[in-house]
Amino acid sequence: MQTAILPNFDVKALRRTVLDMAYAGSTVHIGCAFSIIELMAVLYRNHLRYPGNDPLASERDYMVLSKGHGVMAQYACMRELSWLKDEAFNGYFADGSDLKGLSDSRIAGLEVTSGSLGHGFSVGVGMALSAQLRGTDQKTYVLVGDGEINEGPIWEGALFAAHHKLKQFMVIVDENGFQAMGKTQDVLNLGNIQSKFENFGFEAITIDGHDELAIDSAINRLWASGSSAPKALIAKTVKGKGVPFMENNNIWHYTRLDSETYAQALAAVAGGAT
Repeated sequence: MQTAILPNFDVKALRRTVLDMAYAGSTVHIGCAFSIIELMAVLYRNHLRYPGNDPLASERDYMVLSKGHGVMAQYACMRELSWLKDEAFNGYFADGSDLKGLSDSRIAGLEVTSGSLGHGFSVGVGMALSAQLRGTDQKTYVLVGDGEINEGPIWEGALFAAHHKLKQFMVIVDENGFQAMGKTQDVLNLGNIQSKFENFGFEAITIDGHDELAIDSAINRLWASGSSAPKALIAKTVKGKGVPFMENNNIWHYTRLDSETYAQALAAVAGGAT
């Protein structure tokens, strides 16, 4: 009897998938997908529950990508789970492709349509409230960008989550220091994000968002705390992580790969640490 091979969500392989997609479709948002690769890898490997490996299982945990422009990182994980097939990646962004450059809830495994920033968080809060009212043990994870939390609906949702003691809700902030038009501190200085969420009634931890052991440990600590407060994991990340010429270079928010930069990026990912 052959034993099923479980996906290990190797971060090098996930970054290669993102590069292949971006090059095949001549698409953008590579840097903001790369900053969340380790976060996604740890969540899918160790924490998210999908009974029967079914992305639509009624008992599943919820993974809400509120920063929907980072969706290539999630697509890469969904490929590891065999929810998406190779042909979907080879034809990414071609005419007739089902896969878009933003999270689209019509794709099984993507919980929300989140091209408009700031709204996925509130949808996730609603999912967590529904699970709580139904008395299930389902967890809801919502991943937001640090630029995204300029949006007022984020903080309205945070107040609601704390008021209703949504202890099975966790927001993960991709704090890479950039948004589309520049550095977050220049566009709208957020100060200490952990303190902000704590002041809104969350239990919060700040970690290195590229240290997989630290991510895993922090998630476990938050769930094990026994607090009735919602949780916040602040992940300090590097936009474009894994490719030196993309790291902290905000031009790669909207720049497309050509044959030369594609080859250079592949080489950088292959040579980088796991």
